[in-house]
Amino acid sequence: MTIDRGHRRLWRSCRRTVDALELPVPFDTADFIRALAARRGRPIELIPVSARPHLPCGVLVTTAEADLILYAVDTTPLHQQHILLHEAAHLLCGHHDDGSALAAAAGILIPGLPTALVERVLGRTVYTEPQEHEAELVASLILSRVTPQPRPQARTEAARLEVLFGRPEPPGPDTGSGPGSGSGSGSGDR
Repeated sequence: MTIDRGHRRLWRSCRRTVDALELPVPFDTADFIRALAARRGRPIELIPVSARPHLPCGVLVTTAEADLILYAVDTTPLHQQHILLHEAAHLLCGHHDDGSALAAAAGILIPGLPTALVERVLGRTVYTEPQEHEAELVASLILSRVTPQPRPQARTEAARLEVLFGRPEPPGPDTGSGPGSGSGSGSGDR
């Protein structure tokens, strides 16, 4: 039963953390992270990187001057958002204060340099499993707060996909498709 109490305690703690946040409306992850940086009084830089096998999709690197969030650029927008929120959650939960090794960040940032050199320069935090669970839960709770839930009768496959990925852009006026496009003469510029 200790696990159940510990799990409930973690949920309550994470809910309090997320409930205390002012989230931008409409929600924008970059705006949220800018506000977090302002609240903390130090910059947070978002650095897109190509994903590499056997390395994490996101990494938080804390330096003396700024916090750097490296995130996989070659994944879906929804996954990128979750990665960014997960790494920001480490900051929200105070995990950045534990400092130690940097092997994952070294491989992502500067793969040609020896890991030991990059570790000395940057100083990366290695998180415990409970810290990873906490960051994952905070990120998920933020997303659940800002993601509109479809009405029960609108839970079609298309509605579920729209909630996850957004509404598709309608064809623009210069695409030449659909009614009302072009000059109506049938010989528009294409």
